[in-house]
Amino acid sequence: MNGLELSRAYFEAHGKPMLEQQFPELLPFLAAGILGSGSECFGYDDEVSRDHDFEPGFCLFLPGEDVVDRRSAFLLERAYAKLPKEFMGVSRAPLQPVGGPRHGVFRTAEYFEEKTGSPDGILTVSQWLTVPEQSLAEAVNGEIFFDRYGEVTRIRAALSCYPEEIRRKKLAGQLLLMAQSGQYNYLRCIAHGEPAAAQLAAVEFVKSTMAAVFLLSRRYQPYYKWSFRAMRALPELPLLAELLEYLLTTDNGPEMAPEKSAVMESIAGDVIGALQAQGLTKAVCGDLEKHAYSVNDSIADPELRNLHILAAV
Repeated sequence: MNGLELSRAYFEAHGKPMLEQQFPELLPFLAAGILGSGSECFGYDDEVSRDHDFEPGFCLFLPGEDVVDRRSAFLLERAYAKLPKEFMGVSRAPLQPVGGPRHGVFRTAEYFEEKTGSPDGILTVSQWLTVPEQSLAEAVNGEIFFDRYGEVTRIRAALSCYPEEIRRKKLAGQLLLMAQSGQYNYLRCIAHGEPAAAQLAAVEFVKSTMAAVFLLSRRYQPYYKWSFRAMRALPELPLLAELLEYLLTTDNGPEMAPEKSAVMESIAGDVIGALQAQGLTKAVCGDLEKHAYSVNDSIADPELRNLHILAAV
């Protein structure tokens, strides 16, 4: 049983009965589920994940004080704290994890403001460009078990993916970085006799390619240690994950450089094919830099389009 299944079972066995028996008048205003930080919220947890911050628990969301007052919120917090400390052989941690509690009672607006800078899921252009992508992923991951009030569901829907204009701006920047690192600088670093610099170029190419593929798939990229696993499940270009791993884990000696460069060009070709399939570029070549500027030129909002092409990276 993974962490999400454990959370759902714990809620059904203990959380839901507690709410129905002690707070029936508040049920129309509550939401419950599990989301946020932690591999279990993405469904990526395993035996290794249980070494910290792994416990039976769930998130209980409340609207503002004009709907659920402070005393009711306090009583809910106390009732949650009294739930069983052990469930199905897993114990609740006696100490809060770094960064604060991941489970328990939260005001909806405060929770999403902490994650995204917005209490209601409405972000400005500046916020869309600057909020860390992993934070957006944590705002929409996991599962909502029930949401009678609808506020949490509405906010998560508003945050579910980048607006199209923002997606194009971010994609343009990542394509340009792919071109600079993989199609231009990698072999130049090899020619200069700088294998370590070549490895940095390969790393930048991999990072930008992964970011581009998540954008093409209209999915948020999670925290880096889960990015490869998440990429393998994407609807766009999931098989590139194996090639990107190859670029990261092989040497950069002169004998390997031509093959690795060819792999980068192959990856670039696949990404260009996905761009063309989505109608994102008018360029008709293998140069990612030209496709980057074509994607940027397709942005309708002149203010956003005229920002530096790397403004959203």
